[in-house]
Amino acid sequence: MKKIITICLLCMATIGFSQKIKPTYKVEGDLVKATYYYDNGDIKTQGFFKDSKLSGEWTKYNKEGVKVGLAYYKEGKKVGKWFIWSKDYLKEINYVDNSIASVNTWKTDSKMALNN
Repeated sequence: MKKIITICLLCMATIGFSQKIKPTYKVEGDLVKATYYYDNGDIKTQGFFKDSKLSGEWTKYNKEGVKVGLAYYKEGKKVGKWFIWSKDYLKEINYVDNSIASVNTWKTDSKMALNN
C-alpha cells in the first residue's frame, strides 16, 4: 500500500514539475491546499494534504474549466463516493477500505442507472 501511495505522490510531483505554471500550496489550519494548473493558467486539480498524505476532497477540471472528477481521501487512502463526469455519462465509484466496493454509471441518453 505504501508503494501505491508513493507512486501516486511521485506522479503528482512529476505532473507538477512538467508544468510551466508551478503548483501553489497554501496552509489552511492543519491542511495544505494544493492547486495544480494547466499551461494556460486554469486549474487542473485541487485538493488537500494532511501530514503529507492526500486528505479530504480533491477536484479535477478539464482544460475548459469543467469539473470532471471528484475524489475523497482519508490519510492517503481512497474513501467514500468518487464521481467522474464525461459528456456521455456520470460514473459513481464507491470505495471501502481503499478498494472499489461498487460502480454505478448513469448515461446521458438513458433515464436509468446501470449498475456495473
